[in-house]
Formats: sequence, structure tokens, C-alpha cells
Amino acid sequence: MKERIIVGIDVGTYQVKVVVAKIQSDKAGAPLPIIGTGAAESRGLRNGYVVNAGDVARSVRSAVREAEKATGLPIKRCYLATSSIGVDEIFSHGEIITSRADSEVTEGDIDKVMNDSAERIQEHIPNRKVLHDIPINFTLDGEPVLGRPNGLRGTKLEVDAMFVTVIEQHISDLINAVESAGLIVEDATTAPLASSFVLLSKAQKRAGCVLANIGAETLSIAVFENSLPVSVKIFPVGGSDITNDIALGLKIPLEEAEKVKRGIGGSYSKRKLDDLVTSRLSDMFELIDNHLKRIKRDGLLPAGIILAGGSANLSGIEEVAKQTLRLPARVAALDPGQNGKVRDTSWAVAYGLCVWGASEKEEDSGIGIAKQAKNSILHWLSQFLP
Repeated sequence: MKERIIVGIDVGTYQVKVVVAKIQSDKAGAPLPIIGTGAAESRGLRNGYVVNAGDVARSVRSAVREAEKATGLPIKRCYLATSSIGVDEIFSHGEIITSRADSEVTEGDIDKVMNDSAERIQEHIPNRKVLHDIPINFTLDGEPVLGRPNGLRGTKLEVDAMFVTVIEQHISDLINAVESAGLIVEDATTAPLASSFVLLSKAQKRAGCVLANIGAETLSIAVFENSLPVSVKIFPVGGSDITNDIALGLKIPLEEAEKVKRGIGGSYSKRKLDDLVTSRLSDMFELIDNHLKRIKRDGLLPAGIILAGGSANLSGIEEVAKQTLRLPARVAALDPGQNGKVRDTSWAVAYGLCVWGASEKEEDSGIGIAKQAKNSILHWLSQFLP
């Protein structure tokens, strides 16, 4: 029986979280068991990007040491997520003439049409790195393709694709900081996509939903429809803004405001506190609503909004989300069958990275941060599809 470990590291602005999971080749399809975790106070980040690489490295090293102590195993390699406000999306169209004499669409044709769509956006994304290129839909000779185009016959193959990008300096600085802590970064993705692997059901992704993760300084969302991610966005607002509002509104120190936000502080006017929290949450959900309007999905996601992150358990948050977005709303939950090793959805990104990394066909996925068409788009998409 072949076993190996896989490590996900979520370098958040509030905490660095490390999840270590075990892969057993004879239990394909079974939930990925967590064998240990580690966490440390995060330093050196602002809105998800690095401002002091040395501080980031020390925070990562501290969290990794805790995970090594919990598992009794050395940690050398990891999968990494970015929640930098530099994460964005751009859409493009590509088209080619199929290459085979019998007009059958091949994997090579899919690579070529995705490359064509990628070439059309290059001048629009200076200083940016493409993390993922995701085909939203294909057409063949003007007819929509229902499913995969491989094996179909036609002359002209077209694609509408979404490219998830990040500021190249941001992702490079983060990888360099983590690797200076003595690790090898095998691959990187965005925090909202990583968390979707463990927080969303296939039914939710198929029907259409938005996953919103409220971090300390960022609010990240991933929008799904027909089982595929159709939008990824990160906003520069988070739980710290709620804490700041409470501190100002109640005229108390930040440390006390954080305790009050978490429901463990002193006694203050509940009405005043609720007004402060609701006002900030409404602003956050309006950002999401405006984005959904821009991509023409507002009010049109049957599975609604799924809330995660350190501030997702605030009292009344579901009702505020429902009223602002006009969508069903619920707080996400992690699989409880992990023996308490992950305590809440703030661990979803790190655990999702393990699930994502474990899905690789080869044990060594290769160092590099982009899963381009040439690295098997259909394998990448298989992680979202039923």
C-alpha cells in the first residue's frame, strides 16, 4: 500500500494555516484524511500581498514546525494559495480550424484554441501572471458544444474562456517568502478556488452559487454555474474592518473590539453592536452584488451564497446576505469527520489545497504556478465536474 503526504499552506493576513493530509492509493475517491495541522500568527502581509518577506517566512516556519510536531513527519513540499487583492479575471475568445483531415477535434485542437484566446489578452495584462485558464463554453461550426468537444467532428472550433490572473510581483514574492522558509512550492492557486473543493457540493456548483470567504483583510469570492467557476474576485475589505467599526463606534481598544466581535467581550448595547456589524456586512455584500450585476448573475444563482472564513459566523450574517443579494444564504461547514483537526471554515483553503494537490495524476506535479491548456485543461476541469 503506497502512502504519501500532501501539504496545503494558507498564508492569510491573520494566520498562517498548514494542513497535512495522507493519500492512500488503494482508497481512491475516499475523503482525504487529515493527519495534522499547524497555525501561527501571520506577519508581513497587507491585503494578501507581501510587505515584509522575512516576517512572512518566520510565520510560515512557525506554522510548519507545529504541523511537523503534530504529524511526526518532515514537511518539504507544499501547495500554496494566494488571496491577494491583485487576483482578477479577464475573459477572451479564441477560434481555430481543426487540424485533422477527418475534422475530428483532438486534445491538441483544444490546446490551440485556448492558446489563441490567451494570445488575445496578453497586451491587456501587463505585469500579470495567468494562474488558470478555464474554458467556459465551446462552439463547433457555430453550434454550442454540450460537454467536451473531444471526438466531435467539425471545421471551426471556438471557445469563450476565463483567465484568472494575479499581479506577478505578488505571487513571486509570496512563493519566494515561503521557499525561504525551507519549502518547495509545488503549485499555487487562488484561495476562493481552493476552498471550493471542500466547501461546495456538486449540486451547488451545478445549479449556480457564489462562495464568499471573509478573511481578515480580504473578501474573496468564486462564482459557479453549470459546475464550472465563471468568476473569481478578491476585494480589499474583511473582518478587520468590522473590528475597526466596533472600536470606533463603541470607543473601545481594538483588542477589546475583536473580543466583542467574537462574542467574548464585555457587555455593550446589543442594538448598537448589531447596527455596526450589519452596516459593514451590508457594504461587503453590496460589493458582491455589484460584481454579480457586472457578470449578469445577480439574483440568478439558485444555490445562493455560501459564507466562509473567520467572520462568517457573525450573528445575523445570513439574513443580511439574503436581503442585500436577494439570494438564499447559509454558512458553510467543513466535513465533521476529521476528528476535530480542522475546527471551522477558516481552515478550508489549506485543506482544499490538499484536495487539489492530491488530484494530480502524477506524484510530482512539477514546480510552477500555472495550469495552462498544455497541462491538461480537461484534468483541471474534472475537479469541478460531477
